[in-house]
Amino acid sequence: MSQGKNGLTYADAGVDIDAGNELVERIKPAAKRTARSGVMAGLGGFGALFDLKGAGYNDPILVAATDGVGTKLRIAIDTGNVDTIGIDLVAMCVNDLVCQGAEPLFFLDYFATGKLELDSAARIIEGIAEGCAQSGCALIGGETAEMPGMYHDGDFDLAGFAVGAMERGADLPLDVKPGDVLLGLGSNGVHSNGYSLVRKLVDLSGLGWDAACPWDGDQTLGEALLAPTRLYVTQVLSAIRAGGVHALAHITGGGLTENLPRVLPDGVGAEIDLNAWDLPPVFKWLAQTGGMAEAELLKTFNCGIGMIAVVAADEAETLIALLQDAGETVARLGTIGTGEGVRYSGALL
Repeated sequence: MSQGKNGLTYADAGVDIDAGNELVERIKPAAKRTARSGVMAGLGGFGALFDLKGAGYNDPILVAATDGVGTKLRIAIDTGNVDTIGIDLVAMCVNDLVCQGAEPLFFLDYFATGKLELDSAARIIEGIAEGCAQSGCALIGGETAEMPGMYHDGDFDLAGFAVGAMERGADLPLDVKPGDVLLGLGSNGVHSNGYSLVRKLVDLSGLGWDAACPWDGDQTLGEALLAPTRLYVTQVLSAIRAGGVHALAHITGGGLTENLPRVLPDGVGAEIDLNAWDLPPVFKWLAQTGGMAEAELLKTFNCGIGMIAVVAADEAETLIALLQDAGETVARLGTIGTGEGVRYSGALL
């Protein structure tokens, strides 16, 4: 082949194809660790194949979800602590899938940056693989985009795409009615929502990411706020299979106030006792730092409850025991009643 006049290469424009290929090779072992029944090929093809019959489904309905991590990424970038941000990405997708009654089957990621830094990128994607492994979901593909001029040095963005399945007729919510019991599953901190406000509150406090955490002096503030979103998949699927689960609500942006009504039929509301659980210290600190009203806290953050299960009253105690045996911290939050929306009694603050 002839040499061009100036000899310019794609690398001269800031895109290193060789680094991208090296990244694929480096992450293959992590992706292989997530293999499950139904996976038909490894990384590297133009598309990824998955066999639903091979995964054990007879008459499946597919469920898809996509999400990102939001401005929590800013803390990961600024601190250089990128090892668990991939878990957040997976959790934000698969925790939504399971609310429909679906088992997550496979996951694809999109990682975009201005300049591909191999070690950092590998750590991020290895975190994604860890999230997939914990939720029984195969990492079967993705895209790494190196885009000079689109991102500042060291910046990156993440998006995730999860597909799950359930047998026809097994979808949730189903038969939610007055008298059902609300079970709250404990969160692991702020999870991945509300971080634009979190960052503003940290600025207001005058603390840096490397400062001692005000509510847990054994770690820095940055480390505490990067605690990865909890994965509820395996525990919640076990509860669904045991029977009595009528609905599930993943408590993300909008908090308890906005997310629980998404799974309630018209004419049905929720009654929650705020004294049923203790507000975790991180939320007390955020509320005190910003002088936040309780109502604002409840419609912004998860407030210590990452998932709510709406269950039949006569199955509640059995499901509490099952979830606790699976390692969940479970609070009996209240009941389903008539009316609309969420009504609170008691106080968090």
